[in-house]
Amino acid sequence: MTHGTHFVVMGVSGTGKSTVAEPLARRLGLAFAEADDFHPDSNVAKMSAGTALTDEDRQPWLESLAAWITEHDRRGTSTVMACSALKRSYRDILRSAAPDVRFLHLDTTTDVIAARLRERTDHFMPETLLRSQKSTLEPLADDEPGATLDIAPPAEEVIERAARIVSAATGSEPASRD
Repeated sequence: MTHGTHFVVMGVSGTGKSTVAEPLARRLGLAFAEADDFHPDSNVAKMSAGTALTDEDRQPWLESLAAWITEHDRRGTSTVMACSALKRSYRDILRSAAPDVRFLHLDTTTDVIAARLRERTDHFMPETLLRSQKSTLEPLADDEPGATLDIAPPAEEVIERAARIVSAATGSEPASRD
C-alpha cells in the first residue's frame, strides 16, 4: 500500500494557519482540510462566547480530523491541514491516523498574534482566548516530526518556506504562484 505524507499546519489562533495551509495545499496540488470546519456547533458556540474548550470537547473533533487523514492516507493521497494541535496528546491522535504525519508550527511573539486577532472580524475565536491558547500550547518536541516557522515575515515568504519543506517530503512540485 502506498501512503501519503500529511502536514498539519499548527499554532494558536491568529498565527495564519489557514492563510498558509490553504495556498500551500493548492500550490502543491494536495488535499486540504480546515480543522475549524470539523468542530461541532457546540464547540463553536463555546469559543464564540469566549469559553476555552476542554479536552473532552476536543476529543470527537480530533477523532474526526484523524479519520480524514486516514481516509486520504488509504488512497495514497498526501494532505495539508490547518489545525491548532496545541498539545502533544492532540498531535498524537493526529499522528496515529497514518504512518507519516508531520507538523509545521507557525509561531511568533504574542504581541504580533494579538494584533492580528484584533484585525479579524470573520472568525469565531476572540482575542481573549489567546492567553488560554498560549498557556495550553506545547511546542513540538525534538522527537516530533516537523519544523517551526516564524510568521513575522509576509505570508508569501512563510508559504514559500513551507512549500520547500513539504515538497522535499512529498516530492510535490510547486505550481505557479497564487
